[in-house]
Amino acid sequence: MGYSAPTQPCVHTEAVMKMHTRLIALAAAMALSASAFAAHPAGFWVKPAIPAYGPVHIWPEAVDRPNPKATYKALFDVTKGDPASDKVNAGLDHIARGINTFAAAGVPLNHLKFVVIIHGGVTPIALGEKAYMAKFGHPNPNLAVIADLRKAGVNVMVCGNALGDMDFTPAEVNPDIKVALSALTTLVIQQNQGYALMRM
Repeated sequence: MGYSAPTQPCVHTEAVMKMHTRLIALAAAMALSASAFAAHPAGFWVKPAIPAYGPVHIWPEAVDRPNPKATYKALFDVTKGDPASDKVNAGLDHIARGINTFAAAGVPLNHLKFVVIIHGGVTPIALGEKAYMAKFGHPNPNLAVIADLRKAGVNVMVCGNALGDMDFTPAEVNPDIKVALSALTTLVIQQNQGYALMRM
């Protein structure tokens, strides 16, 4: 007596097609809704200090605003991101956004004492054009934002030990960036001097 496998209920093709159509319509509606939320009137986003990066919006009712007469000290610890990406490092863009936010709230740039230390796996974003191109085969997308940060008075550094770990030399570093003894010492020194640590 031969074995006969249990029969499976067959799925009706028309029902599947209807379900497919509903899912596509739902996805389209969600995309349209997201795009409507993303649209803002002209002038909604501003970039008063660094025009190419870090857009901000200042809500009139926003509280906890910075005092334009105070001085603000921050140390940005940049370790995240894909160093081979052809897009600007998100941490650097957020630092630009921080500067634009303070500037839009009326704080003069000379009241911002901002320091950046680049290290860890993201160290190659600190390379100059030639060394970066040799490593990844495309231009370093971070050169312009780093130049703009420097113009805004930000002290940008890269860890000397991280360079050595990756077989780079100080001569290969972007000229807008200083080589720090190490990220470890910079993190201790700057915090001892009252800099707020911001991990990026």
